[in-house]
Amino acid sequence: MRFWDTSAVLSLLLGQKATSELKAVLSSDESVAVWWGMKVEAASAIWRLRRTGEIDAPSASRLMTRLDAITAAAYEVQPTEEVRATACRVLRVHELRAADALQLGAGLVWAEHHPTGLGFVCLDRRLREAAEREGYSVLPT
Repeated sequence: MRFWDTSAVLSLLLGQKATSELKAVLSSDESVAVWWGMKVEAASAIWRLRRTGEIDAPSASRLMTRLDAITAAAYEVQPTEEVRATACRVLRVHELRAADALQLGAGLVWAEHHPTGLGFVCLDRRLREAAEREGYSVLPT
């Protein structure tokens, strides 16, 4: 099982530059862990693309259906006090935005604060760097 950040889930859904690499990562281990707020972040991006005209309404609906399926199949880290405290800690030591700190905090709680050898699937540069410094194996390489 690997922890997937919203950036990676979105790229998987949208068919972007890294999608083929992400499909390979997913096919090598289809068990996915995500942060509870991932669905909200991804839905925000999908509906923003719809509002700006980059995708049409049927495409947005299809993407939301696929997002629902990913979320339903994933292990979801819930918004606990431990996640919040861990997110506050990572903000102190890494240059991250709040949502990224919550993603990493959730990932660290999922890893029981021992991420060495575990995979963190992410495309965001700052979050990748922070996850790697915390001890994750960051994917795709």
